[in-house]
Amino acid sequence: MPRDASIRAGVPAAAARDDRRRGLATAEPARSAVLTLLGSFRLRVGAAEVRLPVGAQRLLVVLALRGRQSRSRVAGTLWPDSPEARALGSLRTSLWRINLAAPALVVDTGGAIDLAPEVTVDARELMERTKALLQGAPSSTSTSTSTGALPPGLDDGGELLPDWDDEWLADERERLCQLHLHVRESFAERLASEGKFGLALDMALGALRLDTLRESAHRSVIRIHLQEGNLSEARRAYATCRRVLAQELGVAPAPETTRMLDLPADRPPRADRARPAWGRP
Repeated sequence: MPRDASIRAGVPAAAARDDRRRGLATAEPARSAVLTLLGSFRLRVGAAEVRLPVGAQRLLVVLALRGRQSRSRVAGTLWPDSPEARALGSLRTSLWRINLAAPALVVDTGGAIDLAPEVTVDARELMERTKALLQGAPSSTSTSTSTGALPPGLDDGGELLPDWDDEWLADERERLCQLHLHVRESFAERLASEGKFGLALDMALGALRLDTLRESAHRSVIRIHLQEGNLSEARRAYATCRRVLAQELGVAPAPETTRMLDLPADRPPRADRARPAWGRP
């Protein structure tokens, strides 16, 4: 293939040389690259770990999480307090450093920049897996729900770059956290419907550990206790919900939550869910 075509199909040689001067590779496919964002930042290309300065790391993270964007938008996100010309200069420097360390990791797509499609990003894969689970894809849910196992990445917390304090990461962390919470609640419901109350309760309580103010997670815990026939534990779970909401938000539980316990006080537990005799007075 001619040299120009190997850089970017249909682009004059002068434009390709300009891209190289700016530190941007635009056509050679990225080698086998894996970008890790859950936990600490890590970039591997083939068998080698690639070390990058912080500015270049931040650029890769923005592109990995937000996809194709204009240069000016990326520069404004990463260097919001700098004049536009200086921010764009910092962007060019970061692109140059990335291209120097891992050629073709970032590509030009019609004037905007993006991460090369060959790059594997753990956070993106985790989001896709959780969406598939929530949509009920049979291949995604059957094994996981039968064993009560969360998808890889969520089972160990799945926290997105916890040591970074960049403000623009807050929305991305919230997206991942909400997916995590919804998966746990969905799993809890499915497991309870199969009579696997212990696993269901573990899922629901895990959601509460992530967000103690999440009323839908409190309802999930209450519902599982009721399904198992443990009315007293359901009432304790409701009391916990009411106390937490009052202390932290100054509000009462929603009517939807309160209605769950509009039951006769002497309702007996289901015979097949009764507690074992040992330990009773």
